[in-house]
Amino acid sequence: MKKLLLLSALMLVSTAAFAEGRCPPGSYPIGDSRAPGCAPIPTGGGSDAAQGPVATGKWETRWGAISEDAESLATGASVSMKSKRQAVAAATAECKKLGGKSCKLRLAYYNQCAAIADATAESLAKGPGRSTIARAETVDQAKSIAMKECASALGGQTCEVVYSACSMSEFKAF
Repeated sequence: MKKLLLLSALMLVSTAAFAEGRCPPGSYPIGDSRAPGCAPIPTGGGSDAAQGPVATGKWETRWGAISEDAESLATGASVSMKSKRQAVAAATAECKKLGGKSCKLRLAYYNQCAAIADATAESLAKGPGRSTIARAETVDQAKSIAMKECASALGGQTCEVVYSACSMSEFKAF
């Protein structure tokens, strides 16, 4: 009988040790019997490491636009606007300011670069040309695409980049 009682007592003591007191897995008991509590088991590296990285700001999209009057060839551009609507309005206003009567949106883009290539003065003597507009991840890529498309569209005429700009996203700190 004494052996059975001793065996029962040992089983109760050993299960209490595995349960880490009254706390769920991943935590350990703190306090005493008057104010019991549980705390997470530290992962090492301090309290900030357990929470992970904390955001210090956010990336905001920036828009650009290009408007052009096909008749007068007046061109307006805008960069780094907070919305597409603002970018289009600013580009159209600049086009009209430069003499455009019927300015039309040619390109609206965000978080990218844009370039315009036109035929050179010597090439225009061979026939009329139209601006070629391209967009890409970098300004160099946009220029390259615009030049290739201009030369192709104008039947091999000589082209030059007349405008390039980027409207890249901007980081705003909290």
